[in-house]
Amino acid sequence: MNKDKKRLIFHAIYWAIGLFIIFGLPQLWLHSQTQEISYSQFKTWLKDGRILKLKIRPSEIRGLAYKGPMEGLPGIKGLLKNIEEKQDVTAIFNTIKTGSLQDWLKELDSNKEKQAGIILFQTVKVEDPKLVELLDQNGIDYSGAQESLLGQLFWGTLLPIMFWVGLWFLILRGMGKPGAGLLSIGKAKTKIDVEQDTGVRFDDVAGCEEAKEELKEVVQFLKEPQKFQALGAKIPKGVLLLGPPGTGKTLLAKALAGEAGTPFYSISGSEFVEMFVGVGAARVRDLFNQAKQNAPCIIFIDEIDAIGKFRSGGMMAGGHEEREQTLNQLLVEMDGFEPNIGVILLAATNRPEVLDPALMRPGRFDRQVILDAPDAKGREAILTVHSKGKPLAPDVNLKAIAMRTPGFSGADLANVVNEAALLAAREGLSQIHQKHMEDAVEKVMAGPERKSRRIGEKERRRVAVHEAGHAIVAFNCPTAPTVAKISIIPRGRAALGYTLQLPEEEQFLLTKSEMLDKICVSLGGRMAEEVMFNEISSGAQNDLEVATEMARGMVCRFGMSEKIGPLSLYHETNPFLKLQGMPGQSEAMSPELATEVDKEVRRILMEQQERARDILTNRKNSLEIVTEKLLQQEVMSAEEFKELAAQ
Repeated sequence: MNKDKKRLIFHAIYWAIGLFIIFGLPQLWLHSQTQEISYSQFKTWLKDGRILKLKIRPSEIRGLAYKGPMEGLPGIKGLLKNIEEKQDVTAIFNTIKTGSLQDWLKELDSNKEKQAGIILFQTVKVEDPKLVELLDQNGIDYSGAQESLLGQLFWGTLLPIMFWVGLWFLILRGMGKPGAGLLSIGKAKTKIDVEQDTGVRFDDVAGCEEAKEELKEVVQFLKEPQKFQALGAKIPKGVLLLGPPGTGKTLLAKALAGEAGTPFYSISGSEFVEMFVGVGAARVRDLFNQAKQNAPCIIFIDEIDAIGKFRSGGMMAGGHEEREQTLNQLLVEMDGFEPNIGVILLAATNRPEVLDPALMRPGRFDRQVILDAPDAKGREAILTVHSKGKPLAPDVNLKAIAMRTPGFSGADLANVVNEAALLAAREGLSQIHQKHMEDAVEKVMAGPERKSRRIGEKERRRVAVHEAGHAIVAFNCPTAPTVAKISIIPRGRAALGYTLQLPEEEQFLLTKSEMLDKICVSLGGRMAEEVMFNEISSGAQNDLEVATEMARGMVCRFGMSEKIGPLSLYHETNPFLKLQGMPGQSEAMSPELATEVDKEVRRILMEQQERARDILTNRKNSLEIVTEKLLQQEVMSAEEFKELAAQ
């Protein structure tokens, strides 16, 4: 800011404060010192002789008055007038005898200071023709007054003008800044990061080595373009990061920004669309114009599905039209007649199935990088990254923790390490031990322990039988995952107990026999209750959902039913978002085929239920032993269970 501008601002503030002091401050002070009274009270004060001086304005009366006499006591003039009117010795004697005059004189004597005080008052003027006559009768000093012309001019004219001029000045001033001001809604609200600002490198990202290699090549394109141009290679225009939530898409984009050392424009897809039509397209144009001026550079759009959804083809109007204009502008900027040399668009989404085909074609997003849930080796690497700077005890085995967390995303694993640190701090320890890591895995997987939940002894025994049933069936199914832990401590919102099973090695495929064993294990708890109590309970709700979903998947998705044959009757609506209770979309099928599918699903479930019942009937002794042990100690390790189950 130059000196002339500083001087102008100083003078503006100076005169504003000066005008306020001249016109506003006296009015505020006078208003704070003035007592508002009603007109009837003013007339009472006038009759009591309390009014000292008046100034009569067209709409109000202001004046000075004595503070006394006190409320409830008559004025001296009223008493004297009352005595004078009666002109009777007996009446005068009675007046004095009642104590009115004596009390008034006594109160006056004890409150001399208060009675001597003078106050400012004002009241709204009422049309009263006899007011002047009454003032003359009481000998009041009064005068008329007109409204202040300067006051009217300031409060009614100058102050509003100054307010609106000042507001307009601020708006115009804001318009001079990028991304600010009322008329700058078409500016892209981007955040520019350069190498030293992000603080994230590729070394800070683990579990997605293939994705890192793809992006490292993009960095080399930007830093050494001649190396690739010598072979006739072209720089990719767009890179799309695909994957379920928590797999590190945004983190990988930050790492790319830190490694590239070039301007990095970061914006969310939802920031393009506003309530005004055409704003989204204008912001896309402004974003790419900024990027062209600073090429080579990278633009990162997070959650691009907010603007890149499949176009409706003119069948819908309203907000869809605005979003489609934004998408059309993005398509033109990515691969239009005007080349964007050195500008690479990086985008992330977990909903690739809703993106417009024109956005996904080569020439726009040339590369699609998939970030899936990490395998055991990747999970170990992620745990290592998030354990940096945390004091781990010598007994911590990150490889064992990685094997206990199949299906966990990078965000889940970061949460596991953080929860383990919190558990260690809660116990007042200076290091994180293996037990804390294992407890953190269970907390993230099944929810926190709820030891405060009081369960009756009868229900507690039923829960123990249920979990022991799962474990015994799993122990006797040849392909079922190994039982790692059994607990009857309530966790989360609804789980009264759980049986933790862990595969001995990483699995990406399931055979038909493995799926049947999983269904049998899921129904083991329900059958254990029937074997021990001759009655089932509502505790198997989730088990039935899992078993039914798996059986339907065998019939409708994997072609594992000889009766239905190799048909695929379901397809996943989103490969990355696994919504509970929504396995996929049903293909069109005849009523006869749907009936056959239901019968086949029911047959699989009934067969595995009978299988679980047979196992538990034959191993009832082991079931009782495991149940009693669970009731004693609530938690059972894998070694303890194997020893008891073998009896």
